[in-house]
Amino acid sequence: MSGHSKWSSIKHKKAAKDAKRGKLFTKLIKEITVAARGGADPNGNPRLRTAVLTARAASLPNDTIERAIKKGSGQLEGQQFEEIDYEGYGPGGVAVMVRVLTDNRNRTVSELRFLFGKHGGNLGEANSVAWMFHKRGVIHVDKQGTDEDRVMEVALEAGAEDVSEAGDLFEVTSAPDGLEAIRAGLERAGLKVASAEVTMVPSTTVHLTGAPAGAALKLLEAIEDHDDVQSVSANLDIDPAELEKLSAA
Repeated sequence: MSGHSKWSSIKHKKAAKDAKRGKLFTKLIKEITVAARGGADPNGNPRLRTAVLTARAASLPNDTIERAIKKGSGQLEGQQFEEIDYEGYGPGGVAVMVRVLTDNRNRTVSELRFLFGKHGGNLGEANSVAWMFHKRGVIHVDKQGTDEDRVMEVALEAGAEDVSEAGDLFEVTSAPDGLEAIRAGLERAGLKVASAEVTMVPSTTVHLTGAPAGAALKLLEAIEDHDDVQSVSANLDIDPAELEKLSAA
């Protein structure tokens, strides 16, 4: 598995156990609001369609979704969020990409710099690590009730590039603009989609064990827990058994 797969897997487990639903809802509302700048109709705006489907899967109320769309498309007044990518390094030289939606750039960068430093990393300059990542569609499918051959057959027919194992999930990767068609194909085939997103996937990984691996995970989790952070990608590679032990700690 790639480092992205491992981090995606632990993120999925963390989200399933996360009781801070209010924080999750805030992130989803921000994403819908910004996505709606490209048009209020999800059928003609792939990013908005993905954001709405993700929000509904997380049980965000429909009236909240509609209000966020109206604010983003200018039909209602609302906060203006700026979308910014930040880059940095974590313990052991792990490369980290962070996407934020913020209404105060200075506050956010200051807080991210503090989090990186607190956990043994440092915030970098633009393009310090971005060259190690490429944008891909990533869909996670629940393993229960299916097998890799079935997921592979359906996903490839729908236009996916690859299918791999990611813990208790199958990970389907695709071109960014193919995400929704593949997601729809998987669901039509009766497969349970656990998550779907366009994210940054590393081209190379850094393998860590022991204390550096634990420190890197703590940094990534601290960054992802920040209110302004929408997504985190890293080229961290940890052996499955150690990952399970660290994620349970």
